[in-house]
Amino acid sequence: MEGARRLQGQSIAVFNEGIGLLLFRWSALRTAVENEWGGRESRVKADQLVTNVLSWFTQFKEPLYIDDLEDILDQGMLSLNVEVEDGSIEEVAEKLMVMHEEFLDGNFSSFENLRKANLEQATHPHTAQIVNDGEDDSDEDGDDETMIVDSNSSSMNTEIPRSHSNNNSVNEPRPNVSGEADDGWVVVSNRRNKGRKN
Repeated sequence: MEGARRLQGQSIAVFNEGIGLLLFRWSALRTAVENEWGGRESRVKADQLVTNVLSWFTQFKEPLYIDDLEDILDQGMLSLNVEVEDGSIEEVAEKLMVMHEEFLDGNFSSFENLRKANLEQATHPHTAQIVNDGEDDSDEDGDDETMIVDSNSSSMNTEIPRSHSNNNSVNEPRPNVSGEADDGWVVVSNRRNKGRKN
Protein backbone atom coordinates (compact mmCIF):
# COMPACT_ATOMS: atom_id res chain seq x y z
CA MET A 1 0.00 0.00 0.00
CA GLU A 2 1.41 3.37 -0.99
CA GLY A 3 -0.48 5.66 1.41
CA ALA A 4 2.71 7.66 2.06
CA ARG A 5 3.05 8.95 -1.53
CA ARG A 6 2.41 12.68 -1.53
CA LEU A 7 2.88 15.57 -3.90
CA GLN A 8 5.97 17.62 -3.10
CA GLY A 9 7.25 21.13 -3.82
CA GLN A 10 6.54 22.63 -7.21
CA SER A 11 4.24 19.77 -8.22
CA ILE A 12 1.67 21.03 -5.66
CA ALA A 13 1.46 24.43 -7.37
CA VAL A 14 1.20 22.83 -10.81
CA PHE A 15 -1.43 20.39 -9.51
CA ASN A 16 -3.41 23.34 -8.10
CA GLU A 17 -3.35 24.96 -11.55
CA GLY A 18 -4.47 21.64 -13.06
CA ILE A 19 -7.40 21.41 -10.63
CA GLY A 20 -8.46 24.92 -11.62
CA LEU A 21 -8.15 24.16 -15.33
CA LEU A 22 -10.17 20.97 -14.97
CA LEU A 23 -12.91 22.44 -12.77
CA PHE A 24 -13.39 25.53 -14.93
CA ARG A 25 -13.83 23.33 -18.02
CA TRP A 26 -16.78 21.74 -16.19
CA SER A 27 -19.78 23.35 -17.88
CA ALA A 28 -22.01 23.24 -14.78
CA LEU A 29 -19.44 25.16 -12.71
CA ARG A 30 -18.52 27.56 -15.50
CA THR A 31 -22.17 28.41 -16.19
CA ALA A 32 -22.93 28.90 -12.49
CA VAL A 33 -20.02 31.32 -12.14
CA GLU A 34 -20.75 33.22 -15.38
CA ASN A 35 -24.40 33.70 -14.41
CA GLU A 36 -23.66 34.34 -10.71
CA TRP A 37 -26.08 31.69 -9.51
CA GLY A 38 -24.21 31.64 -6.22
CA GLY A 39 -24.55 35.41 -5.85
CA ARG A 40 -22.04 38.13 -6.56
CA GLU A 41 -19.28 36.05 -5.02
CA SER A 42 -19.77 33.04 -7.28
CA ARG A 43 -16.20 33.29 -8.56
CA VAL A 44 -14.87 33.35 -4.98
CA LYS A 45 -16.96 30.25 -4.17
CA ALA A 46 -15.58 28.46 -7.23
CA ASP A 47 -12.02 29.40 -6.27
CA GLN A 48 -12.74 28.08 -2.77
CA LEU A 49 -13.82 24.79 -4.33
CA VAL A 50 -10.43 24.57 -6.08
CA THR A 51 -8.72 25.25 -2.74
CA ASN A 52 -10.85 22.64 -0.95
CA VAL A 53 -10.01 20.01 -3.57
CA LEU A 54 -6.28 20.78 -3.35
CA SER A 55 -6.40 20.62 0.45
CA TRP A 56 -8.17 17.28 0.30
CA PHE A 57 -5.48 15.83 -1.96
CA THR A 58 -2.50 17.30 -0.09
CA GLN A 59 -3.50 17.23 3.58
CA PHE A 60 -5.31 13.92 4.07
CA LYS A 61 -3.05 11.26 5.54
CA GLU A 62 -5.65 8.53 5.10
CA PRO A 63 -6.23 6.75 1.77
CA LEU A 64 -8.10 8.97 -0.67
CA TYR A 65 -11.54 7.69 -1.66
CA ILE A 66 -13.31 9.06 -4.70
CA ASP A 67 -16.63 9.22 -2.79
CA ASP A 68 -15.13 11.83 -0.46
CA LEU A 69 -13.97 13.90 -3.42
CA GLU A 70 -17.44 13.65 -5.00
CA ASP A 71 -18.92 14.98 -1.74
CA ILE A 72 -16.54 17.97 -1.82
CA LEU A 73 -17.50 18.71 -5.43
CA ASP A 74 -21.20 18.34 -4.65
CA GLN A 75 -20.96 20.70 -1.66
CA GLY A 76 -19.09 23.23 -3.78
CA MET A 77 -21.78 23.13 -6.45
CA LEU A 78 -24.54 23.44 -3.84
CA SER A 79 -22.82 26.59 -2.53
CA LEU A 80 -23.43 27.95 -6.05
CA ASN A 81 -27.10 26.87 -5.90
CA VAL A 82 -26.52 24.10 -8.43
CA GLU A 83 -27.71 20.54 -7.90
CA VAL A 84 -25.90 18.29 -10.36
CA GLU A 85 -27.64 15.05 -11.30
CA ASP A 86 -26.10 14.25 -14.68
CA GLY A 87 -23.15 12.18 -13.50
CA SER A 88 -20.64 14.93 -14.20
CA ILE A 89 -19.55 15.10 -10.54
CA GLU A 90 -18.40 11.51 -10.77
CA GLU A 91 -16.68 12.17 -14.11
CA VAL A 92 -14.85 15.25 -12.79
CA ALA A 93 -13.85 13.40 -9.60
CA GLU A 94 -12.45 10.52 -11.65
CA LYS A 95 -10.43 12.90 -13.84
CA LEU A 96 -9.04 14.60 -10.73
CA MET A 97 -8.06 11.25 -9.19
CA VAL A 98 -6.34 10.15 -12.43
CA MET A 99 -4.49 13.47 -12.70
CA HIS A 100 -3.36 13.14 -9.06
CA GLU A 101 -2.04 9.62 -9.67
CA GLU A 102 -0.19 10.83 -12.78
CA PHE A 103 1.38 13.68 -10.80
CA LEU A 104 2.55 11.21 -8.14
CA ASP A 105 4.23 9.24 -10.92
CA GLY A 106 5.86 12.41 -12.31
CA ASN A 107 3.63 12.33 -15.40
CA PHE A 108 2.25 15.79 -16.24
CA SER A 109 0.73 14.89 -19.63
CA SER A 110 -2.91 15.32 -18.54
CA PHE A 111 -2.02 18.74 -17.14
CA GLU A 112 -0.27 19.73 -20.36
CA ASN A 113 -3.31 18.56 -22.37
CA LEU A 114 -5.61 20.65 -20.16
CA ARG A 115 -3.39 23.68 -20.54
CA LYS A 116 -3.28 23.25 -24.33
CA ALA A 117 -7.08 22.80 -24.50
CA ASN A 118 -7.54 25.89 -22.35
CA LEU A 119 -5.40 27.96 -24.70
CA GLU A 120 -7.36 26.67 -27.70
CA GLN A 121 -10.64 27.44 -25.95
CA ALA A 122 -9.45 30.98 -25.26
CA THR A 123 -8.85 31.53 -28.96
CA HIS A 124 -12.26 30.06 -29.88
CA PRO A 125 -14.63 30.97 -27.02
CA HIS A 126 -17.73 28.84 -26.64
CA THR A 127 -21.01 30.57 -25.92
CA ALA A 128 -23.66 28.81 -23.90
CA GLN A 129 -27.31 29.72 -24.12
CA ILE A 130 -29.81 28.79 -21.46
CA VAL A 131 -33.31 28.14 -22.68
CA ASN A 132 -36.20 29.01 -20.37
CA ASP A 133 -38.65 26.23 -21.24
CA GLY A 134 -41.71 28.50 -21.34
CA GLU A 135 -41.61 29.61 -17.70
CA ASP A 136 -43.57 32.77 -17.12
CA ASP A 137 -42.28 36.06 -15.72
CA SER A 138 -44.31 35.86 -12.52
CA ASP A 139 -41.66 34.04 -10.43
CA GLU A 140 -40.45 36.92 -8.30
CA ASP A 141 -40.41 35.22 -4.90
CA GLY A 142 -36.67 34.46 -5.23
CA ASP A 143 -36.96 31.13 -3.44
CA ASP A 144 -36.31 28.84 -6.41
CA GLU A 145 -32.72 29.62 -7.35
CA THR A 146 -31.35 26.11 -7.83
CA MET A 147 -30.28 24.81 -11.21
CA ILE A 148 -30.93 21.12 -11.66
CA VAL A 149 -28.91 19.12 -14.14
CA ASP A 150 -31.04 16.09 -14.98
CA SER A 151 -29.56 12.83 -16.19
CA ASN A 152 -32.79 11.89 -18.00
CA SER A 153 -32.41 14.50 -20.70
CA SER A 154 -30.07 14.67 -23.63
CA SER A 155 -28.93 18.17 -22.70
CA MET A 156 -28.77 20.19 -19.54
CA ASN A 157 -32.19 20.99 -18.15
CA THR A 158 -32.05 24.21 -16.21
CA GLU A 159 -34.67 25.21 -13.74
CA ILE A 160 -33.77 28.75 -12.89
CA PRO A 161 -35.84 31.85 -12.25
CA ARG A 162 -36.62 33.96 -15.29
CA SER A 163 -34.73 36.90 -13.81
CA HIS A 164 -31.48 34.89 -14.03
CA SER A 165 -31.89 33.73 -17.60
CA ASN A 166 -31.17 35.38 -20.89
CA ASN A 167 -34.19 37.55 -21.71
CA ASN A 168 -33.23 38.18 -25.33
CA SER A 169 -35.31 35.36 -26.78
CA VAL A 170 -36.15 35.60 -30.45
CA ASN A 171 -39.53 33.85 -30.10
CA GLU A 172 -40.99 36.16 -27.45
CA PRO A 173 -43.44 38.80 -28.68
CA ARG A 174 -42.28 42.33 -28.12
CA PRO A 175 -44.74 44.83 -26.70
CA ASN A 176 -45.59 47.90 -28.73
CA VAL A 177 -43.81 50.77 -26.99
CA SER A 178 -44.19 53.45 -29.61
CA GLY A 179 -47.10 55.79 -29.97
CA GLU A 180 -50.09 56.68 -27.83
CA ALA A 181 -53.05 54.53 -26.97
CA ASP A 182 -56.54 55.65 -28.09
CA ASP A 183 -57.19 57.45 -24.81
CA GLY A 184 -54.02 59.59 -24.96
CA TRP A 185 -51.88 57.50 -22.64
CA VAL A 186 -48.38 56.48 -23.75
CA VAL A 187 -47.68 52.74 -23.72
CA VAL A 188 -44.46 51.97 -21.83
CA SER A 189 -42.71 48.60 -21.60
CA ASN A 190 -42.04 47.00 -18.23
CA ARG A 191 -38.59 47.00 -16.61
CA ARG A 192 -37.70 43.56 -17.94
CA ASN A 193 -37.86 44.82 -21.51
CA LYS A 194 -35.44 47.67 -20.82
CA GLY A 195 -32.36 47.28 -23.00
CA ARG A 196 -34.15 45.45 -25.81
CA LYS A 197 -33.98 47.04 -29.18
CA ASN A 198 -37.36 47.48 -30.82
